[in-house]
Amino acid sequence: MTDRSVIHSSFTIERRYDAPPARVFAAWADPHAKARWFAGTAAEHELDFRVGGREVNRGRHESGTPLVFESVYHDIVADERIVYASALRSGDDLATVSLTTVEFVAEGEGTRLVLTEQDAFLDGYEEPAWREQGTGEWLTALEAELRRTPGLA
Repeated sequence: MTDRSVIHSSFTIERRYDAPPARVFAAWADPHAKARWFAGTAAEHELDFRVGGREVNRGRHESGTPLVFESVYHDIVADERIVYASALRSGDDLATVSLTTVEFVAEGEGTRLVLTEQDAFLDGYEEPAWREQGTGEWLTALEAELRRTPGLA
């Protein structure tokens, strides 16, 4: 049996992108763009980007264990803010529950993105540092997506 534990954590990551808020926001809202930078090629990705809509990303841990990251959108203000709650499952086990707020702030001709995540890490399946690192990696992939698709939005 797994030892039961919970670790509470939160982090904020800020990034600056050389694209206006509408374009950065569109990279979160467009299912094809989001799949490229968020899910990668080895995962299945579904996105219903609306308040009450769901996003599901299915993949596998390097050990072969199925991983499912599912989010529900609670607040969407076009070009300004997204708030969603997520759960990560490792096989049949709930690993993490989180609340994420993404803010898009105009800075000159670019965007300052501020992502704040509050987490409950359950039973040792995931570590806070892993989540923060992984989130930083997607935000780097978002930057590459914005360079690759200049016509987005």
